Amino acid sequence: MQIDAQNDAPRQAGPEDIQDRGLRLYNTLTRAKDDFRPIDPANVRMYACGPTVYDDAHIGNARPIIVFDTLFRVLRQLYGAAAVTYVRNITDVDDKINARAAERGVTIRDLTEVTARRFHADIRALGVLMPDQVNVEGEPPRFIEPRATEHIVEMRDLIGRLIARDIAYVAEDHVLFSVAAMGRKAGMPRYGALANRSLDEMLAGARVEVAPYKRDPMDFVLWKPSKENEPGWPSPGGIAVPGRPGWHIECSAMSWKHLIQGFAGRIACDPAEANVFDIHAGGIDLVFPHHEDEIAQSCCALDAPRMANYWLHNGFLQVEGQKMSKSLGNFVTIRDLLTSGKFGGPWAGPVIRWAMLETHYRQPIDWTEKRLARAQTELETIAGAIGALQGRFFGGCDITLRRWIADLDQAPPAPFLGFLMDDLNTPGAIGWVRGLIGRMASDLEAAGQVIRALSFLGLVSRQTPLALAAPLGCGQFSPETGMFGFSMSRIWRTAHVNGDARLLESTREELARKKIAIETDANGLVSFRSEADDDPALARVNALVAARADARARKDWAEADRIRDELAAMGAVVKDTKDGGVSIEWVAGK
Repeated sequence: MQIDAQNDAPRQAGPEDIQDRGLRLYNTLTRAKDDFRPIDPANVRMYACGPTVYDDAHIGNARPIIVFDTLFRVLRQLYGAAAVTYVRNITDVDDKINARAAERGVTIRDLTEVTARRFHADIRALGVLMPDQVNVEGEPPRFIEPRATEHIVEMRDLIGRLIARDIAYVAEDHVLFSVAAMGRKAGMPRYGALANRSLDEMLAGARVEVAPYKRDPMDFVLWKPSKENEPGWPSPGGIAVPGRPGWHIECSAMSWKHLIQGFAGRIACDPAEANVFDIHAGGIDLVFPHHEDEIAQSCCALDAPRMANYWLHNGFLQVEGQKMSKSLGNFVTIRDLLTSGKFGGPWAGPVIRWAMLETHYRQPIDWTEKRLARAQTELETIAGAIGALQGRFFGGCDITLRRWIADLDQAPPAPFLGFLMDDLNTPGAIGWVRGLIGRMASDLEAAGQVIRALSFLGLVSRQTPLALAAPLGCGQFSPETGMFGFSMSRIWRTAHVNGDARLLESTREELARKKIAIETDANGLVSFRSEADDDPALARVNALVAARADARARKDWAEADRIRDELAAMGAVVKDTKDGGVSIEWVAGK
């Protein structure tokens, strides 16, 4: 299914009519699907708004992370890994952070460090590329994750420029941006062009802070004085008291430093484009006021006609047909889905990612248990088909594995990539994969194409085929690891339902050799238990549990939380019992 550029109506199309076309992206600024033409193909630059680290990221936060991770992969495929730079920020100074730290009785630094670490663990489980997977030692970084507090100097610099140009003014220890002054400055874009609204419409529909020191209700804060016990820095504009930045200025500063200043002298472009980068992305809720204000700040401070050429926004997410809200009891975090029984879980990371990509990124998405269950069933079917293929090629297992691993290093299939080049048409790409599933169990070429496609979408890694094939005598086997992060019990049941006796029998024999016991409960559900006494993974878990207990005894809560997060990343969810003991719940997919 494709999305028409003019009216958003879906139209049917096969891969043939998009296979040979270049990348096209729906641009919020132009309200059309535009051909993507980077300013400099050797230096493609993209910025995406990241999380505010005051609490665990919810599933709505996961959508832009997954969507623009997919775009990053497409750009790297088209222009080369060394030619694409991606900046995704972390907001670590904010009113919500201050309030949450006070509520928990911890320092702001401790709160943001722990929350950022948990965020990274969560999105890594979703198959999102991370800086340590992308950046190469000795080369310029291609994935940068800057923090707001590390860019105060750049923020003050931009604010100083705006004051010097009479675009910003000082009032009662605040610095405010004057929307009217922007309108009088020649060569600047119209304030409201991105949101496609007039000033009156924006004022009527916005959550505008009313303050006596504002010259105009639409003016917004660039800098404000810090209250007692709030973080503060020397203020710009001759203000005597310490202060902190407003929300919008941080993204202007971070994109400027890493995508403009960082490329000074390296970009081959027209001088008018020197202070412009290619893509700015985020959720649809950020169009106004956040992105509108970013454009205003950056363009006026840098004398640029635009901040970015392409503006991409993902649609809203609701839960079971309703807006997600703690008051409705339907608020769900990424971690809830990965590690708890909430919302029908725990769900493996690839299941969550597949379920998210089934809907086109610009369309609203209804996040339901049925959606997740359907995604899990489809991925289990693929895992079962590959398992059946392994069974048929049992005698040449090693050759099969080498072929699959080699496939992961190849380009994605052209028809599949063609869908993604048409405004990230992930539903079309997934539909193309579905068309091959029926052939996979007996067709090595089809299986290879599926593996390459799923690898490109971030659903499998180089280790995944080994993990699935291990019960057939290839590679190492962990009883709680399987393809797409499923426990082996899930794959066992899928093989049983598919009637694949050879796979079941060969798996049983290998498990017995590895001293893995198969246990079946009264409901027929299969689980696995290691009979080995020297399980290194179990020894590591035991050591970490002991270290956490020691940290808790010392009241080193930050260290205890860090160890708990490390255990969770290994699939061991630690729960403290009322009697002072500890229980461990093993979660599939770790």
